Amino acid sequence: MDSNGVRILVDLLTLAHLHTSRATVPLQSNVIEASPDMKRESEKEWYFGNADKERRGPFSFEEMQEFWKSNVLTPKTRCWAQGMDGWRPLQAIPQLKWCLLATGQAVLNETDLATLILNMLITMCSYFPSRDQENAIIRPLPRAKRLLSDNTCLPHIVQLLLTFDPILVEKVANVLHHIMQDNPHLPRMYLNGVFFFIMMYTGSNVLPIARFLKYTHLKQAFKSEEAKGQDIVQRSILGHILPEAMVCYLENYEPEKFSEIFLGEFDTPEAIWSSEMRRLMIEKIAAHLADFSPRLQSNTRALYQYCPIPSINYPQLENELFCNIYYLKHLCDTQKFPDWPIKEPVKLLKDTLESWKKEVEKKPPSMSVDDAYEVLNLPKGQGQHDESKIRKAYFRLAQKYHPDKNPEGRDMFEKVNKAYEFLCTKSAKIVDGPDPENIILILKAQSILFNRHKEDLEPYKYAGYPMLIKTLTMETTDDQLFSKTSPLLPAAAELAFHTVNCSALNAEELRRENGIEVLQEALSRCVAVLTASSKPDDMAVQVCGHIYKCYSVAAQFEECRENIVELPNIIRDLCRVLYYGKKIPRMATLAVECVSSFAVDYFLQTHMFHAGVLWHLLGYLFNYDYTLEESGIHKCEDTNQQEVANSLAKLSLVSLSRLGGYILEEDGPPENPTVRKSLAAMLTPYIASKLSKTTPTEVLKLLNSNSENPYLIWNNGTRAELLEFLETQQEGIIKRGDCDKSFGAEFVFSEHGKELIVGEIFVRVYNEQPTFPLEFPKAFAASLLDYIGSQAQYLHTLMAITQTGKVESDQHGERLRWVEMALEALRNVIKNNPGSETECMGHFKLIFSLLRVHGAGKVQQLSLEVVNIVTSNQECVSNIAESLVLSNLLPLLHSLPSSRQLVLETLYALTSNTKIIKEAMAKGALIYLLDMFCNSTHPQVRSQTAELFAKMTSDKLIGPKVRLTLMKFLPGVFMDAMRDNSEAAVHIFEGTHENPELIWNDNSREKVSTTVREMMLEHFRQQRDNPDVNWKLPKEFTVAYGSAQGELSVGGVFLRIFIAQPGWVLRKPREFLVSLLEKLTELLEKNNPNGETLETITTATVCLFSTQTQLADQVPPLGHLPKILQALNHKNNTIPKSSIRIIHALSDNEICVRAMASLETIGPLMTGMKVRSDMAGLACEALNRMFQKEQTDLVAQALRVELVPYLLRLLEGIGLETLDNPAATKAQIVKALKSMTRSLQYGEQVNEILSRSNIWSAFKDQKHDLFISESQTAGYLTGPGVAGYLTAGTTSTVMPVVPPPVDSENGDQG
Repeated sequence: MDSNGVRILVDLLTLAHLHTSRATVPLQSNVIEASPDMKRESEKEWYFGNADKERRGPFSFEEMQEFWKSNVLTPKTRCWAQGMDGWRPLQAIPQLKWCLLATGQAVLNETDLATLILNMLITMCSYFPSRDQENAIIRPLPRAKRLLSDNTCLPHIVQLLLTFDPILVEKVANVLHHIMQDNPHLPRMYLNGVFFFIMMYTGSNVLPIARFLKYTHLKQAFKSEEAKGQDIVQRSILGHILPEAMVCYLENYEPEKFSEIFLGEFDTPEAIWSSEMRRLMIEKIAAHLADFSPRLQSNTRALYQYCPIPSINYPQLENELFCNIYYLKHLCDTQKFPDWPIKEPVKLLKDTLESWKKEVEKKPPSMSVDDAYEVLNLPKGQGQHDESKIRKAYFRLAQKYHPDKNPEGRDMFEKVNKAYEFLCTKSAKIVDGPDPENIILILKAQSILFNRHKEDLEPYKYAGYPMLIKTLTMETTDDQLFSKTSPLLPAAAELAFHTVNCSALNAEELRRENGIEVLQEALSRCVAVLTASSKPDDMAVQVCGHIYKCYSVAAQFEECRENIVELPNIIRDLCRVLYYGKKIPRMATLAVECVSSFAVDYFLQTHMFHAGVLWHLLGYLFNYDYTLEESGIHKCEDTNQQEVANSLAKLSLVSLSRLGGYILEEDGPPENPTVRKSLAAMLTPYIASKLSKTTPTEVLKLLNSNSENPYLIWNNGTRAELLEFLETQQEGIIKRGDCDKSFGAEFVFSEHGKELIVGEIFVRVYNEQPTFPLEFPKAFAASLLDYIGSQAQYLHTLMAITQTGKVESDQHGERLRWVEMALEALRNVIKNNPGSETECMGHFKLIFSLLRVHGAGKVQQLSLEVVNIVTSNQECVSNIAESLVLSNLLPLLHSLPSSRQLVLETLYALTSNTKIIKEAMAKGALIYLLDMFCNSTHPQVRSQTAELFAKMTSDKLIGPKVRLTLMKFLPGVFMDAMRDNSEAAVHIFEGTHENPELIWNDNSREKVSTTVREMMLEHFRQQRDNPDVNWKLPKEFTVAYGSAQGELSVGGVFLRIFIAQPGWVLRKPREFLVSLLEKLTELLEKNNPNGETLETITTATVCLFSTQTQLADQVPPLGHLPKILQALNHKNNTIPKSSIRIIHALSDNEICVRAMASLETIGPLMTGMKVRSDMAGLACEALNRMFQKEQTDLVAQALRVELVPYLLRLLEGIGLETLDNPAATKAQIVKALKSMTRSLQYGEQVNEILSRSNIWSAFKDQKHDLFISESQTAGYLTGPGVAGYLTAGTTSTVMPVVPPPVDSENGDQG
């Protein structure tokens, strides 16, 4: 450096231009061929002075070589060429010195030499970095770089690029990158032509070039200060050479990425570049440099005079609009480039708005071709000048007026530049004003931005509304709107939607800018041209879709909705779009979504309803195919038309739900009763109610399939009828503006008109499917009761008029049939839905009144079934009790033979309530039931009646009264039999019986049956005429069935027969015992009782104790023993006999013996024996038994009353004279005495008395058993029986052998 070595090295570098035999890169030959200006012999650059100091030249380098050879030139000859600062001797000029003076063998060729030198320079630069260890810029610039930056060195290094040698170009790029790091000379580097030279390079090793360009391209001071704020392309020195996208790529990406693009073939939103475009660029730069490149081969130190290049126009970019870093045409091509990443959405939005503004303000060019020619001093009027001519003229003037050479020529220089640029771009597309295609791209690009980057753009208010509204207005008012090749309206309408959809701020802004009204005008214009043959890609169709999407979003905001409400045409047009949308389902879909959005407001709901929106929405529901939905096949709306129709049907259903306010959600649509009424009429209430609960797919499947259930009769007929109605209404509203005044609310399906519908349920179908699960069974039951109530009076009147009971007219027949159906449904609903019977409460007067509709047997039957089912509920039973309605039910037992069992079943349930039993008694239930029991021919009816009697008699309060009343007709045994076994009661009634408890035969049965039948018929007639009549029995009334007359009966037992059949198992033995003892004691106390009666009762008592010994236990507590003992003293001698027999029967019972021991027993017994000596044996047997059981008190009594001496006297025969068999009596006396001697306490005393007797010794050791006969009661012991009514030993039960009379249909009606 100190020895000026850097300068010498650079001088040597320039020789590389002389190396012409290097290999070419493929692209290079094309470029050189393409530009004939570049290929010449050799430029005449050199001048020299001869000996006479005469200037000679210019000569080419080849000529100079010739002069050297012919010695015209010597080492001291002074020479000059462009780029030298003055005349120099030949030996001081490096090119001439090394090429002419030097001799000997060359060590390196020029290129290798240059490579070596460049490596040295790179190394030198690396020794002198531009920044220190702390990354601070070093000033002054390191010396090596300062020397190389000098004007004597830098241009020559730069110009080496024009050798196009791959190695040299790469090295030069590296050297320049080193030199220019933080170099103050950097901003003026462009003046060396480095950017032209480097861009002309044809090789592929461009990475060092890319690095150099990335570092330097924005740092060139080629523009005035005010251009600083402009975009990258305008600030870049490469802005005129490369397309905008490539400049942005260079700035935004790494050099490696730029190199990849630069060498490749790219056609994307961020880069459109190809080898063809690179070739064109090189060609244009070469043409701009003109003959400079060949001059270097003649004069290696020639210096390039910088001249700006006009923008290169690439035909490939002719229709492209570049904005930010994207080609909008490609960015908007979402088919080819879906979801292309956008780095800075906000920046792109600003740039597109800026581009839009520029495009709108674009003016025709201010300069004409002739004006340009005039500025460049070219003759006018000679047609188009050749490009090379124009370029030369430009160069000449540019050099003349360049501000560096001519500070006052700046204005002229800019004019010249402008003229040159205009002429160079005149082949490019020049538009007179704004280009609609570009505006469409700008609008579409914004739509893409708002669509893809909603979150990024949401905080910002859209600034383009004034321009957008203006565009919409201009397009809408343009008469040529539908014949334009590039209409802006679709893109503008779409952008309006996307902006509003992005942010609430925008919706407000659009409203403030009158956007809702402007969009409405555009909509009306487009809707007006819709027809049945419109296609999805028609402009009008697209605009309608975009605007309705926009309105759908705007409707979320209250102020926008208020605006929409004020514009009724929006809704009118909406209906037209829905009408024509049948053929364009995608447009219809958007319109349906709009309806859904509008439905959030009650006024809009009502507007749409009156505009006839229902006619269209309902129509779409029937294009649904549920088989596709359930197929499980993958489907997509783009490829499957039915899927589009299905989707539209679902949306339509949701819209209908929202219109009626069926969707229950916070801030959801309000409920609209008018819409609901119409939907319930046209879709049926059942389907309409499902809109709030069920998924759309379920409802649509229901609508498009056939079903018959209690809620719905829906089939091909109803569908066709509805569709025909809808089509008529659609045509009417669209073409004539009129339609059904009730908007479908009064529509009735002809098939439904023939049905009875109660509470929105088809009664006939419900009766066919009674187990169908109802949603609100109680409400249905209530509706049925209301309906029946409304018809009841009519029925009563009808039956009263129609005496025959046959209904004559069809109309009456139908009404009657409908009432029957309603009753059947009521029965079914109560039967299958437990709990719903409570709805009948308060209606029982009505239901029971129907039981009186004589002549309408089915009505009565069904009413009865209803009553029967509700009786399972106690609340209902209580309510029936309060309603006092039994007088309607009871006559059915006679008048409705077929339902007797049901009536009985019902009464059985009702009689769990005492109040009802009381009413039943008053209203004659017993006489009806007795008639059933006695006269019915149906065994089941009779046993049911018996069960019912049993239940009524068991009632604590009224039961006894019922029993007493019944006993006026039937023996008491029947009541017990009914309680225990109803069937047995019927058997007893039908049989002939003679047993201790019942004497019953054909006569008694006949008498009871006839009496009951007559009384029942009489009461039935009275009750039919006056339901309030009560039934009462005459006070002394009783049915005298003669068979039992004259029989002695105690406690319900016939004693004669009981004595004959003592083994008969009594039903109530204790009650019998009590009655028997009472009767006995009553007779024993009389002075002159009936001897036969007394004998019978005594015998019966003895029989009872002998067959049922345990009953004797109950005698002492009853208190009859003292009376029996007292009777032994009675004057009437028949009475002591009875007493002795009773005491004998009781002496076997320990409890009785103990009781007698506590009473004065022995004395009275002795008295009785004295009165009735014939009973002495029996008395002694009793004494024997008693002494065996109780030896103290009784023996004491015996001793006291001197029984022993009395008995001994009897042994002697005193007092036994009248007896037939005194021996037997004596045997018993001996046994009695012996048992007394066994007394522990008094035995000795007795023995002492006996020992004093003479007679005793004769008797004491004898056995007397042979004298004692069997007890007279032994004959009655027939073994234990079984409790029952027909099981007694010798009872005579004769079942009838003749069949009973047959009940005719009306046989019981009297």
